[in-house]
Amino acid sequence: MIKEAIGSGETIEIALQNAYNELGIESSEASDFTVIQQPEKKKLGLFGGKEAKVKVTFEIQEKKKESPAKVASDYLRNILDALGLEDLKMTVKEDEESAEINLEGDDSGFVIGRRGDTLNALQYLTGLVANHVDNNYYKISINIGNYREKREKTLEILGRKLAFKAAKTGYKTSLEPMNPYERRIIHTAVQKVNGAISWSEGENINRHVVIGPDPESRRRNYKNNYNKNSRYNNNRGRRGGYSRSGESTAKSTPTREPINEGSLYGKL
Repeated sequence: MIKEAIGSGETIEIALQNAYNELGIESSEASDFTVIQQPEKKKLGLFGGKEAKVKVTFEIQEKKKESPAKVASDYLRNILDALGLEDLKMTVKEDEESAEINLEGDDSGFVIGRRGDTLNALQYLTGLVANHVDNNYYKISINIGNYREKREKTLEILGRKLAFKAAKTGYKTSLEPMNPYERRIIHTAVQKVNGAISWSEGENINRHVVIGPDPESRRRNYKNNYNKNSRYNNNRGRRGGYSRSGESTAKSTPTREPINEGSLYGKL
């Protein structure tokens, strides 16, 4: 971007300084200047005379904008260095909407923390920094080795196991507090098991998943079992069953006409 300003004064030097002041720059920052009019002294000190005029050109060097991934990785690097983890190697894979930061080193277990708490906290903070670059959502994920994949597999197995248990026993189980991403993994695993459902309870950091039996499924099973038992009992009630020819061998109960004893008030 180029800015220009025209300055005037009794001398070329004064005219240049006035132009610099208008642009808000120092003389060393100016790219070029052109003398538009040379100064002329007044005749006899009273008549005529002209001020000097110059045009100064200034090119503004626009600072190259860093990507959200670069800002996030630099921020994470500063945190790791402050924690004394300078030896951790960092690699960044980025695209237009997200970036994955992978860490490798001997102290990676310290960064993961208990069940990934430290790693999740670092991911949350770097994500906030990245989103402030363009004030747009930019996803940042931090991984160490294949910890995320192992954790996801563990949660899937846990969710399915507790879902089968809930469907079989009819009891519910509350899990430990988890972040939204891990809760979503549990919910997805439970949905694949018939007879079990899951939901979330609690607020903020205490938000956790509860896995229990599906009431609708239990009602359907009860209804099916009831109908099955009813048909079974009806078949057992038939005496003798059926002969080889297909004719019923059940003994019929003889009909008996009721004894007519008159009306309730027939005899007094």
